[in-house]
Amino acid sequence: MVLFIIPLYMTIISTTLKSLSNKCALIPFITAGNPNLQITAQAIRILDQEGADIIEIGIPYSDPLADGPIIQEASRKALQSGTTLDNILELVSSITSVIKAPLILFTYYNPVLSRGMEIFVKDISKAGIKGLIIPDLPFEESDYMIELCSQFNIELVLLITLTSSRDRIQHIIEKSLGAIYVVSTTGVTGVRQEVDAGMQKFIQEIKKRTDKSLILGFGISTVDHVEQVSQWDIDGIVIGSAFVQKFTDASPQEMLANIRSFCSSVHKVLSDV
Repeated sequence: MVLFIIPLYMTIISTTLKSLSNKCALIPFITAGNPNLQITAQAIRILDQEGADIIEIGIPYSDPLADGPIIQEASRKALQSGTTLDNILELVSSITSVIKAPLILFTYYNPVLSRGMEIFVKDISKAGIKGLIIPDLPFEESDYMIELCSQFNIELVLLITLTSSRDRIQHIIEKSLGAIYVVSTTGVTGVRQEVDAGMQKFIQEIKKRTDKSLILGFGISTVDHVEQVSQWDIDGIVIGSAFVQKFTDASPQEMLANIRSFCSSVHKVLSDV
């Protein structure tokens, strides 16, 4: 007899991905507080209006090891403007009731430890966050974080990379109670000319081992990239640096107009697939 373990909490991120049926989800990423939280709030509303299925919000951090120069600079500007986790959670609390897209929080591990793991998870849940990504979460500590997140209805999204061993991939598949994030390139985030040619086969291999939703991110930066990878039986695409770049060297009005235009064009591509 086969026993199925059913999570006792709501996997809002996975539920959203599954509800889209054959459509690939659009998941924009922006850095909170870049250039300020007022613009961040307006940008989130625009992304929601223009078809984002899920929105990923990055907590600015002084030592973002997984991020390339664009997001590093965004974090620097956000911290310089006085952005704090408390400010971000206040923003989230004020906006979740007026948008449809669930919010994922992207943070490094140190801010979680600094606040206290349980307090951090409790606070982000209270604010209305539905998913959490911690790229440098030690694998051996993931069990406790999964347990904490499940208590507060937060979907912890674990990461798989091209360099992950087969055993590690299998462990992540087994541990994950929801969506899994597939990192599409080695190295840091950033705008790239092309997506790794071996990624499609890698995704196919993972799909053979699990029916859990797969999110693809890191380095997807053009409409052509989106059109390409949306054919790979992927459940969601994260676009980060390309969105964050829209906040560079522009007036607030231009930033928001650029965000609207780019999100609309990507949404159209995914809707036409």
